[in-house]
Amino acid sequence: MIEAVLFDLDGTFADTAPDLAAALNHVRTLHNLPPLPIEAIRPQASHGSIGLLKLGFNIEPDAPNFASLREDFLNYYDTHICVHTTLFNGMAQLIEALEHRRLPWGIVTNKPHRFTLPLMQALGYADRAACLISGDTCARAKPHPDPLLKASELMHIAPQHCLYLGDDKRDVEAGRAAGMKTLIARYGYIATQEDLTTWQAHGTISSPMELIAHLAL
Repeated sequence: MIEAVLFDLDGTFADTAPDLAAALNHVRTLHNLPPLPIEAIRPQASHGSIGLLKLGFNIEPDAPNFASLREDFLNYYDTHICVHTTLFNGMAQLIEALEHRRLPWGIVTNKPHRFTLPLMQALGYADRAACLISGDTCARAKPHPDPLLKASELMHIAPQHCLYLGDDKRDVEAGRAAGMKTLIARYGYIATQEDLTTWQAHGTISSPMELIAHLAL
């Protein structure tokens, strides 16, 4: 029986791609490059600044100018974090349904705390979450299970009674390693060529409210 639900943030709880795309295209503009379409950026939106800068500049973190590009990207995103970001359709209803059932819920993301908290505050859900675990909360981020185990500890609910919903293979890997039930958010930032069967999740959902059916399984 599931007693708590945990969510990845980007691509699962909230559609952050528009603001991440704006930050990437801002940096491209600084370097006289044309903006990339949102359709090209969306599949990389769960991969943070490293994945987005690789897409936008074909650059790796060990490149000499990576740090300056990343600083420009993060500084812009910091001041434009919730301009176009919204919850995915059905997520608000899901949260209400969980709260109606008195099931605690929380966020476990690889997004740094400097962005996780203000974004959740801007969306109006920071105080409703039982926990907010960011990429720098623990020494090791997902796909390591430590962040999910930390969430379990803070909620005082055993991992085997927690369900984790995410849109990236590392979410499933972390959830399974923590001993949690895992679901894939098919509506999230998943590339069309991905074979989701190889992720070995316990199931998939195409819209947030479908999660309700998995609570008693």
